[in-house]
Amino acid sequence: MKFNKWLVLIYMPNVQLSATPSRSRFMIELLLAFLLTRFPYISIPFKWFESYFHELSHGIATLLTGGSVSHIQLFPNGAGFCFSQGGSSILIAYAGYFGAALWGYSIFLMATQKQTIRFTLTLLALTVAASLLFWARDVLTIIILSVLIILFLLPLKLKNSSLLNTLLRILGLMIILNAMASPMVLLGLSGQGDAVMLAKMTWLPAWLWVMTWLAFSGFMLWLCWRKVDRKKGVSK
Repeated sequence: MKFNKWLVLIYMPNVQLSATPSRSRFMIELLLAFLLTRFPYISIPFKWFESYFHELSHGIATLLTGGSVSHIQLFPNGAGFCFSQGGSSILIAYAGYFGAALWGYSIFLMATQKQTIRFTLTLLALTVAASLLFWARDVLTIIILSVLIILFLLPLKLKNSSLLNTLLRILGLMIILNAMASPMVLLGLSGQGDAVMLAKMTWLPAWLWVMTWLAFSGFMLWLCWRKVDRKKGVSK
């Protein structure tokens, strides 16, 4: 029996290792992701994911451009701040929505591999834990980050790896959708947000920066669609 299993792994590796969804499953997952980001109360923790990866991207951009991060601050409504010094102000300001969409796609991509799904969830939980340890200062941020760690680790109790892949793919799609929707809110805010900061630093209008974030998030969503298995869908 074990010999036959190894033969399947050798001759049909994609069958065992791939968790790439079919077109129909992708559309269902995308619909679920959209609905979960729109339901009151239920959508709150999922907004925290996008907010966290948004602020994390600000922090990473700060470090990569020679600056230092003091702390991050997250709020229940999905808003957040990254307090930093030094670095490239333009790149740091732009990195938030750009990075959140990129994180969403990366999570979706990692969720198409069946064998590494538990490692992926653990790695994401450790990433949030590191942010909590080094960048969280206020009680509210500590609570929100702790909830995110639990949400990454809780699915590990599930024995069905295919379900883990599905849940993580939906999360990746939700982060991308929130990264698309969040910048649009900035159009209605005067004197606030990353787009306004970029407009002041570059003389380019805020709406133009919003459009670039929207276009990039749409591109990440298109890459997710390009990843789907057009022939057989998720193997079981």
